[in-house]
Amino acid sequence: MVASTLVGMLCAHLLCFSGMFLLISRRLPGNRMGMDVFAVGNLLLAGAYILQLVEGGPAWSAMSVVNHCLTLAAPIAYVLGAMRFFGHQVRLWRPLIVFCVVYGVAQWWVQAQSGPEARYAMLAASATLLFFAMTVTVLYGGRTFAKDLFGEMIFFALLIGGICVLNALKFLKIVDGGLDALHMDSRFQMIFYIYMSTLATIVPPSIVWLVLRRLTDSLRNMAARDPLTDLFNRRGLSDALTQYFNARNAAPVYLLELDVDHFKRINDSHGHQAGDEVIRHVANLLRATVRRGDLTGRFGGEEFVAIILEADVADVMQLAERLRVSVEEQPINVAGVDKPLRCTVTIGVSSRFHGAQGLDEALRQADSALYRGKAAGRNRVELATAPHGLPAADIELAGAHS
Repeated sequence: MVASTLVGMLCAHLLCFSGMFLLISRRLPGNRMGMDVFAVGNLLLAGAYILQLVEGGPAWSAMSVVNHCLTLAAPIAYVLGAMRFFGHQVRLWRPLIVFCVVYGVAQWWVQAQSGPEARYAMLAASATLLFFAMTVTVLYGGRTFAKDLFGEMIFFALLIGGICVLNALKFLKIVDGGLDALHMDSRFQMIFYIYMSTLATIVPPSIVWLVLRRLTDSLRNMAARDPLTDLFNRRGLSDALTQYFNARNAAPVYLLELDVDHFKRINDSHGHQAGDEVIRHVANLLRATVRRGDLTGRFGGEEFVAIILEADVADVMQLAERLRVSVEEQPINVAGVDKPLRCTVTIGVSSRFHGAQGLDEALRQADSALYRGKAAGRNRVELATAPHGLPAADIELAGAHS
């Protein structure tokens, strides 16, 4: 009776949170973050437990076959939902249907060859392997594709690992004592149902928290990015630079400011759509040229900025020249324009600085160098100079070695 009550409460939790996930997904029409798939996973698992309540214990029937299929299809649905949450557009129904058909045939064959104990042992073993793979994947994700959710990934890994251990114990009990261990009122099954009821209470709100966290991060990212190029805007670049300098042993940095030459002429001659294409093209070349970890931004119009981390002045000048040549040599195909467009950029390089408070001075230096380059004929790289005319970066480097 107690076990039936626990399973009934578990079903109620699963069905309620399934409805909540579905409602949330309806409010996220562009990117549902897998919430609709999580709702399906909850429905499948609730269906499995409802069938288990109706059966009342181990049995060989069509209902039992469906029960086992749903029991394993539910975590597969959760995996597919997690993949969608992290941006992978995977199918839902075809993999689930194929799995249920294959596993249903496997159940029939195992039942015919080895009896009911083997079929239930196969379910426990399959669940153990599935949850073990999920645990390892979640731990791996916390170190790679979900670094920003490291704490949450560890939390989920512990919960999923608990299910893995319980299913492994269930497999051993079936092998050792047959189907008696699976009766609903057995001590082991009581522990299993209590753990699953706990998960049904903890996991859904945790998933909602992840969605809210991702939405908040997305809004923060939108506020820090230029919508046309997805480069940092001034606020985003300043925040990223502050974060870099707050790290221990942060090295001085250099700032590049580049401006598209005769950009107004491009807009006037070919229209603003062509101008936008040029801006996106230069942004892509800037991203491709800088090194991993360097910061890139657009401050409006045709003005771009890059902050080069952990480099000396020679490396920075080489990178700036490589960028200038890349922009000059690569044509831009624009819809509605007969011939590919070509453009050039002028680049100003600041002296090195240390600390986010040096950003404004670095921008002033790079801007002065940039306009000196434009006055000298454009399509060139200019290094900031000190008040007495020498390259500012050289003076700082000389001072550092004296």
